[in-house]
Amino acid sequence: MTTRLTRRALFGAAGAALSIPLLESLSPRRTAHAGVPLLPRRIIVWYVPCGINGSTANAFRPVTAGTDYVLPPMLAPLAALRSEVLVLSGLANRPAQASYLGVNDGAGDHARGTGSFLTNARIVKTEGAGVRNGVSFDQVAAAAIGSETRLPSLQLGIDGGAATGGCDSGYSCAYARNISWSDATTPVPKLTNPAVVFDQLFAGGESEALRARRQVYQSSVLDYVLDDAARLSPRLGQTDRQKLDQYLTAVRELERRILSAAGPTTCVAPPRPVDGLAFADLVGVMNQLMAMALRCDATRVITFMLGNAGSSRDYSFAGAPGAHHELSHHMSDPAKLAKLQTIGTWEVQQFAALLGLLDGMREPDGTSLLDNTAVLFSSEIGDGNAHTHAALPVLVAGRCGGALTPGRHVVYADERPIANLYLALLQAVGATTRSFGLEGTRILENLGAVSMA
Repeated sequence: MTTRLTRRALFGAAGAALSIPLLESLSPRRTAHAGVPLLPRRIIVWYVPCGINGSTANAFRPVTAGTDYVLPPMLAPLAALRSEVLVLSGLANRPAQASYLGVNDGAGDHARGTGSFLTNARIVKTEGAGVRNGVSFDQVAAAAIGSETRLPSLQLGIDGGAATGGCDSGYSCAYARNISWSDATTPVPKLTNPAVVFDQLFAGGESEALRARRQVYQSSVLDYVLDDAARLSPRLGQTDRQKLDQYLTAVRELERRILSAAGPTTCVAPPRPVDGLAFADLVGVMNQLMAMALRCDATRVITFMLGNAGSSRDYSFAGAPGAHHELSHHMSDPAKLAKLQTIGTWEVQQFAALLGLLDGMREPDGTSLLDNTAVLFSSEIGDGNAHTHAALPVLVAGRCGGALTPGRHVVYADERPIANLYLALLQAVGATTRSFGLEGTRILENLGAVSMA
């Protein structure tokens, strides 16, 4: 099949692009879009336990939709980066409900919600044999793009624990302690020791073969366009040839910048983390390791659990004493609601810190890592008191190479499946998946430029 150089052949990400100049010799029928991503696109999932009280009220969910919404109290830490964040209201994970498709599995919403958090599957209620889930969307992404990096994906968390025994009303701890699943029966265990994470990322460094492969990936689009331009040039007039020569000079300059930046000096390991960190410090270190994992291109797919399902962590250090899970059963008690708002605000603050790290790291073309990444923040339930799996608290930060248009509050009125969001993110990073989980049948609308491949 022959390819044609088109005026709108785009590279780059997050709006940073070189486009073919307007050439008089090109007829309108030969100016179709031919976009191919140049820089890597990445996904981070940042999970928080026990829901976010206020996802259906004004504490977390903005009052108005669109670009001019007022940040509610829990989202105040995002003020500096609000233009880089989508607030998505009205998404649901219906397979996690107690009753689904005529079957009622009773109590266990935290484990059921966490187990199906990224799989959109109906998990089997068991504490022992017969654990069954689905493949999580991060692992679908890893299957599509993981071969380009040393680690196909990276699973991180704060709380450990074995994936055996019962953790919630008859549900296995495998569901409560893992959000990443490689297949229906295999959770992908997370790393909770930052020193171990550091060693995985930096001990031994990147092989020459992987470094060479990444350079090939980054220059492949340039080669495509240059070859196409060489075939087109003889068909152009003198004026158009001059325009094309100027364009190709700019392309070669971009190629030089990419290749010069792709060597080992682009990834400098931070100090190795120490043991015994307090919870808040540990979260900060994990954020730094996630950012460095992407900057060093050690992986392009990361999941992070701030806690296991139904976590009872005490947030006295943040001004909200008491077990988180117990507080989440607030019964509309103003004192408990105030503490939950404090906890939720602190969680968003840590999420914002990660976004700030990514926003401050530059790509070879001058865009940021955040420009080329989608960072998802959510929980296994909506309101902890009602154990709902609708009105989930959902934030998506970053532009993922131009696939997302952040800076907006988008409201979905009829409990759209969160699986449709996952499908959109999979498409954004280059997966050809056309359906996902039990309910992901079409990409979630109104996210930006994402479209079905």
